[in-house]
Amino acid sequence: MEINVIITTMCSLFVIVIAGYVAFKQKIINGEFSRQLSQFVINVTCPCMIVASAMGERMPDRNMIPVLLGVSALTYVTLIPLAYILPRLFRVKTGIRGLYSFMMCYGNVIFIGLPVVASIFGPEAVFYACILNVCNTLTVFVIGMMFVSGESFKGGFNYRLLVSPPMVGVYLSIILVCLGWHAPKAIATPVTLLGNMTVPASLVVIGTSLANMPTRNTRKMLGSPLVFITCGIKLILIPIFYYSVLTVLGIDNKVAAINMILLSMPVANFGTMFCLKLGKDDTLMSQGTFWSTVLSIISIPLLAMLISN
Repeated sequence: MEINVIITTMCSLFVIVIAGYVAFKQKIINGEFSRQLSQFVINVTCPCMIVASAMGERMPDRNMIPVLLGVSALTYVTLIPLAYILPRLFRVKTGIRGLYSFMMCYGNVIFIGLPVVASIFGPEAVFYACILNVCNTLTVFVIGMMFVSGESFKGGFNYRLLVSPPMVGVYLSIILVCLGWHAPKAIATPVTLLGNMTVPASLVVIGTSLANMPTRNTRKMLGSPLVFITCGIKLILIPIFYYSVLTVLGIDNKVAAINMILLSMPVANFGTMFCLKLGKDDTLMSQGTFWSTVLSIISIPLLAMLISN
């Protein structure tokens, strides 16, 4: 993809985020609307986008499924220990080490990652992205919760994750690709139209989320230097590191590039939700989420330009 196309794409996405931000600030939409829209995206449009990625005229290569699962496993089997170790190397205080670990490890894939991948690589790339994201989805509510809690999580694995709407969408898309079945237009068209709503709807939710960030203490939201260092590691260093490793291992360049873009996503909103659920101060997580989201507007196009050369 040419640089000017990448920049145009990212600017277009940014404008939609701004539209959501302004609409929230002007009270055109409110928090309840944003909450309901996010549920609609997760439970309806996102699964449709995933399934639609296997309904195009060009069917994804079924032989890539084991490779994609292997890359996903390799990424998170190594990234989770890396995210655990790095805050300790920086000598972060014991009580907040896990928060930095979470910020380095888990990104906002559903609301930003999948739309960005679709915009940069095309709708068919969503299929690849979803399989690459399987280990992220399966570990965030266990390992992610452990990071935030700062101790061993005794709740065990939540098997309901395996039947969440996005995961069901992944299963259906894998079945369609394995069977090589081309859905008739009467089915593919409405599914695709619903899936196409994911990009603008999810970006509006991001805009409202930014508008709803606590600003009662602007100085407090600026964060410490370590927050910005963490953002740099999350948005730039980790994605480039894994892209380089996969390239050296001979993994298909498109797979390595999509994986890099997914890893470059800003901090997942789940981090703040976990803090609130566990009774932890969410200021640090809010800082990381806010600044990583803002800075990703610059970092994602830079990474996209890197892989376009």
